[in-house]
Amino acid sequence: MAASTIRRILRARRIPPPGRRDDTWRTFLRAQAGSLLAADFSHVDTVTLKGLYAAFVIEPGTRRVRLPGITAHPTGAWAVQVARELAADLDDAGHRFAYLIRDRDAKFTAAFDAVFASIGIEVVPTAPQAPRMNAFAERWTASVRRECTDRLLINGEHRLRTILDAYVEHYNTGRSHQADGLAMRAPDDDPNVLALPTRPDQIHRRPVLGGLLNEYQSAA
Repeated sequence: MAASTIRRILRARRIPPPGRRDDTWRTFLRAQAGSLLAADFSHVDTVTLKGLYAAFVIEPGTRRVRLPGITAHPTGAWAVQVARELAADLDDAGHRFAYLIRDRDAKFTAAFDAVFASIGIEVVPTAPQAPRMNAFAERWTASVRRECTDRLLINGEHRLRTILDAYVEHYNTGRSHQADGLAMRAPDDDPNVLALPTRPDQIHRRPVLGGLLNEYQSAA
């Protein structure tokens, strides 16, 4: 992102300029975490070496993930349709988001950006060859590959959808996060939820994806 664009956004939000020039983007992310979305595509190879693409959006403030679409043929038109469905869901829920960060993938067209502009979300492209500017999305892609898709045999879109739906539910409701403000809670946890008991007989283990992942809850 150009420095002038960052300065404009910071001024509009009345955020004072940072003390160091290279801290500008970090300052923007920290100040706007609760109003940000980050979008990207995660690539998965099937057992037949056919590539599949999953579109996802993550909320940096809560780490909550949405998975609006999967396809073997990612195009700009497909990305626009995904954007329309996501924008409709956000609008119906009374969204609080102001910005969506995305990289410069050719599938993110002007029509894609216009969909979000129609519901008041400004699209913020990353700078060329600067993947770390979309670090939240990059981190989720690394997590889902390391913890899930790289460890399973996937033979098609339906199988991938089933796997990713289970993983996203686990990520949002059963996986602890170390992010600021989450304090080892899952994104959908009640912020006042009590910590797990320390006695092993008071903890229940629930396997996910056949035991590839596990969730731990207080025993009834």
